[in-house]
Amino acid sequence: MNKKQKKMLVRIIIAAALMIILHFVPVKGVIRFLLYLIPYFVIGYDILRKAFKGIMNHQVFDENFLMAVATVGAIIVALSENGDYTEAIAVMLFYQIGELFQSYAVGKSRRNISELMDIRPDYANVEVDGKLEQVDPDEVEIGSVIVVKPGEKVPIDGIIIDGSSTLNTSALTGESVPRDAKYGDEIISGCINLSGVLKIRTTKEFGESTVSKILDLVENSSSKKSKSENFISKFAKYYTPAVCYSALALAILPPVVRMLFMSASPEWATWIYRALTFLVISCPCALVISIPLSFFAGIGGASREGVLVKGSNYLETLSQTKYVVFDKTGTMTEGVFEVTGVYENTMDKEKVLEYAALAESFSSHPISKSLKKAYGREIDQTRVSDVEEISGHGIIAKVDGIDVAAGNYKLMKKLRLSYADSDKVGTIVHVAVNGKYEGYILISDRIKATAKEAIHALKKAGIERTIMLTGDSKTVADSVAKELGIDEVYSELLPSDKVAKVEELLAKKSRKSKLAFVGDGINDAPVLSRADIGIAMGAMGSDAAIEAADIVLMDDDPVKISKAIKISRKCLRIVYENIYFAIGIKLICLLLGAVGIANMWLAIFADVGVMVIAVLNAIRALFVHKL
Repeated sequence: MNKKQKKMLVRIIIAAALMIILHFVPVKGVIRFLLYLIPYFVIGYDILRKAFKGIMNHQVFDENFLMAVATVGAIIVALSENGDYTEAIAVMLFYQIGELFQSYAVGKSRRNISELMDIRPDYANVEVDGKLEQVDPDEVEIGSVIVVKPGEKVPIDGIIIDGSSTLNTSALTGESVPRDAKYGDEIISGCINLSGVLKIRTTKEFGESTVSKILDLVENSSSKKSKSENFISKFAKYYTPAVCYSALALAILPPVVRMLFMSASPEWATWIYRALTFLVISCPCALVISIPLSFFAGIGGASREGVLVKGSNYLETLSQTKYVVFDKTGTMTEGVFEVTGVYENTMDKEKVLEYAALAESFSSHPISKSLKKAYGREIDQTRVSDVEEISGHGIIAKVDGIDVAAGNYKLMKKLRLSYADSDKVGTIVHVAVNGKYEGYILISDRIKATAKEAIHALKKAGIERTIMLTGDSKTVADSVAKELGIDEVYSELLPSDKVAKVEELLAKKSRKSKLAFVGDGINDAPVLSRADIGIAMGAMGSDAAIEAADIVLMDDDPVKISKAIKISRKCLRIVYENIYFAIGIKLICLLLGAVGIANMWLAIFADVGVMVIAVLNAIRALFVHKL
C-alpha cells in the first residue's frame, strides 16, 4: 500500500468504529445527529469536496455527485423520520472501501507490469583514462565503448567487441532460458548480463535503442483507446445525468400522482428514500473502472510474454483477426542466407563470386551479406562504380571498369540475356559479366524451427486463412509454403505488389473479419501500415517495420502470433463479461429499488459489490502464461 491508501484505510477503520460505537450510545435528537456527522465527515469529506468542485466547474454528473446527493438525502430523511443515520454513513463507508480496493488492484497490476518491464538502465559504464565512469545513457554517443558488468542491464544497443557472457532476456522476450553472447554478436538494450564482463561498441543512441522504444510503447499504449473504452466513456457521460433526472422524477412524480389523482397521502419520505437508493445503485463505477483495467492488464500480460501491443484498440482488432498474411524472409525463415554453390559457370567459381560480391557490396540486403560472407575477403569498394539498384530485379555496376549484373531472372530478361533455369530450392542470383551470362549462385535460407508450429497454432486458434507474400522465386516460395502448411502463396512480388495484394485480400474479406500482416523488413513497412493489424519482428526487424507495426514480437518467434491472438480474445471476453454483469445487476437492482423492494444495503452491493467483482475479473487478463 502507498501512503494515500494507508491514510484511506485509517479513515475507514475510524469511521466504522465510530459508527458501531454510536449505535450503542443512548442519545437522541440534535446531539445524535451531530455525533453521527463525525464519522460521516471522516469517511466522506473528500467525496463532498469533489462533488462541490464538480458543481462549481459545471461538471456536475459524476459518481462523487451521486454519492453526495444520495448520502446527504439519506441523512435528511433520517433526520425527519427515525433518526437512523447508519445507512447514509454505510453507503459512504462501503463506497470508499470499494475505491480503496480498486486503487490497490490497479496499483498492483501496474507494479507487476513495471517489474516485468523494469529494463530502464540507470547508467552506462564508459571508460575514461583507464577508469570506468558512470554516465547518463542519454550522454553516450554512437560508436562509444561501454562496459557491462555481471548483474548490470545493457543500457544501449551495440556489438560485443570483447568478452562473452550469458544474458537474461526475459523482460524483453518472455523467454526464461538465458542466451549466450560472444564477440561479434549484436546485443540489444534491456538484457541483464549474468556472467562475464562485456565491452560493447554502441550502434544507436539511447533514445533510439530497443529499451527506450519498448518503454515508450508501453507508456503510450493507454492513450490509444479501444471502441469498448470509448463506448463506456460516452455511456457514462449520458448515463449519469439520465439517472439523476430519473431519481428526481421518482422522488416527485409518485407523491404528486398520489395527491392529485388517488386522494392518498403523498409519502414523500418513502419515495425520496427510494430515489436515493436508486442513485446509489446506478453509480457506474464498475464499468468506468473495470473496462480500462481489463485492457491495461491484457497489454501487461502480453508484454510479459514478449508481445508489445501499442494500444488497447489494437488488442481489440487482433481479437477479430481471421486472416494472417506473412512475409517470408526473416519472418518465417531465419533470414540467414548461405551460399551453397555456383552453377552453370563458364569462368572460375571464385571469380563469379568475387564479381557478384563486389557488385552487391553497397547493399545491406541479406542476400548481399551472404555473398560478401562467401567471398570471405575484405571488400575494396574503390573497385566498384556506377552502381544502379533496380528494385525487384538486382544490381548493375562496374567492377574494375567491367560491366557486372547480379540479380534474378527478371534482370537477365531486362538485359536480354539468356540464362540457365534451375529446379534447385533456394534464391538464385544470376551473374552476367560484360554482357555475357556467367552462371548463377544458389543461396539458401533456413526455415525457423517454430514456423510450422506457428501455422498449426494459428489454425487451431480459429484463423481461417494463412497467406504468404514474398519477392522470392516461385520454386522457393511454393516449397516453403508446402513445408509449413500455408494455405496460399504469392511469389516474385515487388514491395508495391505486396501492398496491392493486401488491398485485394482486404476487399474480399467480410467487414467483421480482420487481416493481420506479419513482416520484418523495411520494405514491409507500407504493408504493415495498410493491414488491419500490423505485426513486426522486434529482434531482427528493421526500425521502419517496428515503427509502422501495431504489435511487436520481441523474440521474432512466429508462435507468439497465436499467443497474442489468444491474449486479445481473453481480454475482450473479460471486458464483455464485466459489461453484461455490471449492467445486468444494476438494471435488476434499479427495478427493485424503484418498486420499494431494494433498500440501501442492496444498493451498496449493487454499487460496491459489483465493482469489486468486476475489478477482480479484470485482473484475470494479466495471467496469460498458460494460453
